[in-house]
Amino acid sequence: MENDPALDGKFLGKITQDFVLVADFLKEASYQMRVRKISTHPIFLMSKTVLQTGALLIKIGEKENTWNYYIAMMEEFVQKGLIDVEKQEDFINVYKDADEFCCIFMVMESFTNFIFIPYPEDL
Repeated sequence: MENDPALDGKFLGKITQDFVLVADFLKEASYQMRVRKISTHPIFLMSKTVLQTGALLIKIGEKENTWNYYIAMMEEFVQKGLIDVEKQEDFINVYKDADEFCCIFMVMESFTNFIFIPYPEDL
């Protein structure tokens, strides 16, 4: 699989199924990061492997999930060169409302990409 921004619908469905299990926890973590003025641009990393970026929030199986979830922020991504300094403003411009969308950085063996997934609506 190439690093293609167009995600396969079946694959996106699997991501969404897992995301629903942890969405409330991630939404609260995002809110806390923003209200405490740690960062206005939280980023959650999804991976099946151990990562060196961000802090582990939810490990595989903790909430019946099949992915690890890490929390990081745009500033860390810029510092580590994952977001080019010259592209930081572009990232800010495409970053969606953090109260409604979760910014996820997918990390797989041959694929990394940002996706924005809407938080499930409260019923």
